[in-house]
Amino acid sequence: MSRILIIDDDPSFRRVVRQFLEQEGHDVIDAESGESGLRLFRSEPPDLVVTDIFMPGIGGLQTIETIREESPGTPIIAISGRDGIAAATLLPDGKAADRNLQKPFRRRALIETIEQLLSLDGDQPD
Repeated sequence: MSRILIIDDDPSFRRVVRQFLEQEGHDVIDAESGESGLRLFRSEPPDLVVTDIFMPGIGGLQTIETIREESPGTPIIAISGRDGIAAATLLPDGKAADRNLQKPFRRRALIETIEQLLSLDGDQPD
């Protein structure tokens, strides 16, 4: 399957998401901050990134912008509790996440979103 990078400062969230994505057959790597997420992104390039919006240090918006600059075709899902989804839409076109999910979300919603984005990515020419 695909390698998915999860970036979120909540260890229990990362653990739960890792568990159900691995059950779906994905290879999952995770990071607790934007800084460590970007390091992993560069050293073990994923097929898709799931990132929280609000994190200490380098937050999700800056993480998304950096990933877009370095790898424009990598699908990104922005997640957040609170009003993070509204914040995620503030990024300019071409730098925003491909999809936004509000916490809490259903497991199936994340799986379907990942499947959609990975199938779209697979349809694009190299």
